[in-house]
Amino acid sequence: MDIPSRTLFHNIGLLARHADPSVCETMANLITTLKTRGCNILLDERGAEFNNYHEAQVSTLRTIGETCDLVIVVGGDGTLLNAARGLASYNVPLLGINLGHLGFLADVPPNSIEETLDAVLAGHYESEERRLLHATVLRNGEILSASDALNDVVIHRWNTSRMIEFEAYINDRFVYSLRADGLIISTTTGATAHSLSAGGPLLYPTLPAIALVPICPHTVSTRPLVISSDDTIAIVLSNGNYGNAQVTCDGQINLGLVSGDRVVIRKRDGHVRLLHPKDYDYFRILREKLHWGKKPVNLRKPL
Repeated sequence: MDIPSRTLFHNIGLLARHADPSVCETMANLITTLKTRGCNILLDERGAEFNNYHEAQVSTLRTIGETCDLVIVVGGDGTLLNAARGLASYNVPLLGINLGHLGFLADVPPNSIEETLDAVLAGHYESEERRLLHATVLRNGEILSASDALNDVVIHRWNTSRMIEFEAYINDRFVYSLRADGLIISTTTGATAHSLSAGGPLLYPTLPAIALVPICPHTVSTRPLVISSDDTIAIVLSNGNYGNAQVTCDGQINLGLVSGDRVVIRKRDGHVRLLHPKDYDYFRILREKLHWGKKPVNLRKPL
């Protein structure tokens, strides 16, 4: 593809999976490609180790969020989750180069970087808005901690084989008491992550929905529950959970819980904007990643 003479994105931030030598080659290729196209590149401070390849400005994550028209994330879905939380306040679009295993979020393979970037810089891409959750931990009525999550907020046992006990409320209405290994509160983005492995439903990414998925509940009648993304969820740790419970956001942020703690989860204001190649097809990704079989050659069009 010819190098575009005019691009929609001029200031581009680069975030990479840190402490991973395998990203170096991809970063070098990426920086060369962007420089050739006349883009101004800003590297995350922790990614400054890649600055030996070409001239690039080293900046804070805040500066990248405030300055850049586009942020390219090099790594896997976990790297993109971390970037999404850190940049959620800035409404900057994210494009993921997949060096991980699954690639539900970071879906650009490293062998098509130049072709994909040329298309994106020329405005040929699919754009998608994804909702985040905001979790607040309260102890004795005081806010102990808070964090965002693009995939899920998980209340779970740790460092013990005992189940935890908790009560679930939706919009201040009691739903159930449960003994289980935990509970996953998942966005539609997280439906293909921890929630899926626990038997949760697949949800189309743009649906305004949240799923509550119990982890190994001590009753066969407890099933995943899908509610509106406008609902507020509260999980209260019952007596008897003596420091053997945690709340985890996106599998990356861990906060300890004790009996009586309340975890309040609601949608976060704003969205994360993801960019995909023009041929992006959510159902094709599901077929490939979940091994649902190939698309028939002589597939008839629907009526």
